Amino acid sequence: MSNWLDAVNWNSDGLVPAIAQDAQTGRILMMAWMNRESLQLSAERGEAVYWSRSRGKLWHKGETSGHIQKLHEIRLDCDEDVIVLQVEQLGGIACHTGRESCFYRILKDGTWQTIDPVIKDPAEIY
Repeated sequence: MSNWLDAVNWNSDGLVPAIAQDAQTGRILMMAWMNRESLQLSAERGEAVYWSRSRGKLWHKGETSGHIQKLHEIRLDCDEDVIVLQVEQLGGIACHTGRESCFYRILKDGTWQTIDPVIKDPAEIY
């Protein structure tokens, strides 16, 4: 029996993009990177674990903020090179800016405009 992780088309750095999506609303909350270990840990724990490229280490989402992502489902796209995590975002905040989603700006009239409010000041989170 082959390992399910072998089906993933990892990039040259051994990573795959992972999109976290709210399992209830379908809203895209964030995008991060996963390596083989983080994807396996996510499946085992039932909580999102990513690979932090800037820190060069595993990042259990919510380890500092408490904003854990409980996994409902892990999906692999048709090209086997993108993961979608259906999650329950504990605390309702996925973004380090204190917002529900990292995708809180829209392009309007040639400028990026912030449309989502800060739910909690990041200074109170970290």
